[in-house]
Amino acid sequence: MSKLIFFFLFPLLSFSQQSIVFAEELLQKKEYIKAEVTLFDYLNENPNDLKGIELYGDAFSYQKKWDEAITQYDKLIAAKPEVANYHYKYGGALGMKALSVNKLMALSMIGDVKEAFLTAAKLDSKHIDTRWALVELYMQLPGIIGGSLSKSLQYANELEAISKVDGYLAKGYIYEYESSPELAEKYYKKAIKVGGSLTCYEKLSTFYEKENQPEKALATIEASHEKHQRNALHYQIGKVAASYNIQLAKGEEFLHKYIANYKAGDGVPIAWANYRLAQIYKHRQNKAIALKYINLAISELPKVKVFKEEKDFILNL
Repeated sequence: MSKLIFFFLFPLLSFSQQSIVFAEELLQKKEYIKAEVTLFDYLNENPNDLKGIELYGDAFSYQKKWDEAITQYDKLIAAKPEVANYHYKYGGALGMKALSVNKLMALSMIGDVKEAFLTAAKLDSKHIDTRWALVELYMQLPGIIGGSLSKSLQYANELEAISKVDGYLAKGYIYEYESSPELAEKYYKKAIKVGGSLTCYEKLSTFYEKENQPEKALATIEASHEKHQRNALHYQIGKVAASYNIQLAKGEEFLHKYIANYKAGDGVPIAWANYRLAQIYKHRQNKAIALKYINLAISELPKVKVFKEEKDFILNL
């Protein structure tokens, strides 16, 4: 009899599993509203499924529906308070809500945000995301309501013990935030040496741009391109060259490569590459070709204000 019951239940179990997989695929594709609808229907039939509840909360989070996300993550904590990731997600959603409300209300929420992250860190000594959240929280909070450089460094050290590259990136972030550029550069370089990911190179190149060191930024992006061979880096090289009026021939070459090899996954629309080409020809005082490229950019993305401002500038050359 039990085998017969299982035989009839199996299609239902299979269907439920398919709903979860489908919802995960929708989230990966950034089809958040469809995922929300799918999970709403699924949870009507399976209200206690923790994976479904978590994904439902994620669908809300991706849409910045913080109250709805908080409700779902709170259900997870009530069901399994020993799971660190539930506290982390709850704290993250609560923290994002705090950023969207008035300062008085946000202040009243900080304690709960901190408690959620600290609980997650206590429950899981190797939870990387939680420690990153604590690094940023303690750096960004004013000292009067609990901000602390020493505590931020404490969690950066914990990160380093778990993952050297994360620890170095966290320290780079801390010292950049603290306006200690030499130390920030030191740790971003250490992260590249240990990890060498696109993120590591991006953190250093962005730091150099903020420090008004475009030649170093350009060299860092080129080193990243040599290692990773990503088309998106062609645009980044062109962007720095055009923005800072340096190595214009190289910038032009790489922007044309970006356009020739463009795929949707590269992220930056071709219109922006044409905008950067217009900037390069503006620097060269070649008004006709600069207008050609800025007109291309405007035709592709007519609502971008900066393109129209650039055209006005070129027309006044």
